[in-house]
This record gives sequence, structure tokens and C-alpha cells, in this order.
Amino acid sequence: MPQQTSTFRITLVGMVSLAIAMGIGRFAFTPLLPLMQDDGLVNLTDGGALASVHFLGYWLGAVFAARLPYSPRATLRFSLIAIGVCTLAMGVTDNFFIWLFLRWLCGVCSALALVLVSNFYIKHLAKAGHAEKQGWVFSGVGAGIAIAGLGTLVIMANQIGSLQSWQIFGVVSLAGAIAVSTQMGVEIPDLPASTQNREAPRTPLVWSVVIAYGAMGLGYVIPATYLPVMAREAVQSPLTFGWSWPVFGAAAFLSTLLAARIQRHFSNRQVWAVSQIIMAVGLLLPVIYPHISTIIIAGICVGGTFMIITMTGMKEAHRIAPAHDVMRHIAAMTAAFAGGQMIGPMLASSIYDLTRSFSASLALTSVTLAITALTLMSGSSSRNIRRR
Repeated sequence: MPQQTSTFRITLVGMVSLAIAMGIGRFAFTPLLPLMQDDGLVNLTDGGALASVHFLGYWLGAVFAARLPYSPRATLRFSLIAIGVCTLAMGVTDNFFIWLFLRWLCGVCSALALVLVSNFYIKHLAKAGHAEKQGWVFSGVGAGIAIAGLGTLVIMANQIGSLQSWQIFGVVSLAGAIAVSTQMGVEIPDLPASTQNREAPRTPLVWSVVIAYGAMGLGYVIPATYLPVMAREAVQSPLTFGWSWPVFGAAAFLSTLLAARIQRHFSNRQVWAVSQIIMAVGLLLPVIYPHISTIIIAGICVGGTFMIITMTGMKEAHRIAPAHDVMRHIAAMTAAFAGGQMIGPMLASSIYDLTRSFSASLALTSVTLAITALTLMSGSSSRNIRRR
């Protein structure tokens, strides 16, 4: 087991872990959904069910992570490898019920990976005096999304079927998971967290933060699930609508690097609240003017803010909670986020079945984001004194 603690290695392991867990494990489904529809394997309602069961797994994984009884290092390794296996298996069968199980398990493992990286890798970089590298770790999500989106563009250009596409992403993610598993070191403990600080007291959850984070899960999830579908409704050419997802990923990748600079001057909550307002405005644009241009702009607004909110939310958890209780706070926020994600796809697909439009669900979630952003702003006068 490597014992070196170089900043580069730790940053790279955290970044690649999130690229696999979120960029592919969570988000490869989004650009592949139109291909699965074209192949006659699912309809929009089926897609909503697959997305929601994934989010149910994500919620359970977040809840489980709060009191993880196993080695964090072994759990992170298992989660990343399981995501690779589940992604590969999606292309081996077309049985819908097996797909439901695979997406559920992928959700569990994605949440575990996010909570573990957000706790241990982010904490280690802060303690080592390299908090500016945290943005690079979180940029892994956007990098993974962009890779999945660009890969899907190549797949569509070569008319590769959706099942083969899942296999390709599965092989890539599994290879990455095995490689990164060999580079995990002492920054993530090998002993269960429950055996460390067993007698340490719990601290109260800050519910305004937890609820706002859950609202973000609801707000971002509709474009994060259906953006390529929305783009395809506006423009039929796959080489045009297919760019909606790489643009989303590129915005997510760049946003975390930009946010690391912005946070030198503003608090976590201030950056978070403004990002949530931008996301709310982005969701309204296709409602006001349904067009491929507004759908792309909405993708930039959502893609460019949801990872900033994720990063500032995780850093806010480190700020408001003592070190021994941070993972429980992160897990509570992630569970609220997953709850919003579970509601979103089924809500959007149900409204779409009635109205043949995503406008009503986009407007509803936009209002929810704006209201919860105001609650964050009311507590934003407390600047980040401790940077962790």
C-alpha cells in the first residue's frame, strides 16, 4: 500500500475517483438515454424509473455512509470497482429489472464514493495547506461528464448501439477504478470510522443548509437527467443535440476551478446562494423561450453551478461541524440531495406525460431553488473564518 502523501497523488486520486463515481457512474446514463430510446429499449417513463431507483440507491448510500462500519479505504475501492462492473453489466443484458438493480447499486456506490472523497481527501488537502487543490478534486465530476458526453458523440457518429456503449463506458470506468485503487494511501484510513471517536458527541445538523442542498438536488436533476432529450426535441441531428452534454460537463469542470478563486473573497454560503440563483434562472430560460440555444444556456447555468454548490456545500459541512462529526453532516446533506433527485425524474416524466413538455417541472424547481437560496443568504453574513 503506498504510504506517500504527495499533494499531486492525493488530488489525482480524488479527482479520478469522482470522475468514475459521478461522471460515469451517475451521469453516463443521461447522454445514453436517447440512444436507449432510439434502440426501443426504454421510453421516457422507463428512463425516469431507472433514474429514480438510482437516486434511491444514492440516498441509501448516503445514509449508510453516516455511520460506516467498514474500512473507508476498502469501501472506496469496492465502490469504484462495483460502479465499473455495474456500468459494464448494463450493456450485457436488456432485462429492465436487472437494469433497475444495477442502477440502484451504482447509486449506492456513487454516494459512498462522494462522501468518502469529500470527507477524507478534502480534509487532507486542507490540513496539508493545499485547500486550493480541492477545486481540482471536485472538477473530476465535470471531467467525467465531459468525457461521457464526448464519448457519446463519437458513439453516435459511428452509429454504435446503446448496449455496446454501456460496455465501452464500463470497460473505461473499471480500468480507471482498478488503477486508482492501487494509489490510495494513508490519507484515507484503513480502520472503520466508527472505531475512531467512538465516544465523541454528535453536533446538531444545520437544517437550512441540509434543506437547501436537497433543493439543489431537485433543481439540477431534471436537466441532468433529460437535457439531451430536451435538446433532441429541439434539434433532431445527433451531432447538434449531442453537444448539450459535453457543454454541461465542461461548465462543471471549469466552475470548480473558478470557485476556488472566488472563495478567497466570499463565504461558502454566499457563493452557494448566488450559484443557486443562477441555476434557477437557467431553468426558466427554456420555459420562457423553448429553443436549442436556451437549452444549451440552461445546461451551462446548471452545469456551471451544481458542482460549485457541491464543493461549497461540502466545505460548509467541514466549517460548521467538528472533525469527528463531519462525515455525518456530509452524509445528511447528500441524503437530502438524493431525496431531491428521487423526486425530480418521476415528477418531470409524469408532468411530461400529461403536458408533453418539461416547462412546468422546470418552473416549479426554479422557484424552489430561489426560495432556499434566500434562506442561505440570510445566514451568509458569517464569513468563513476557518478554511478547511
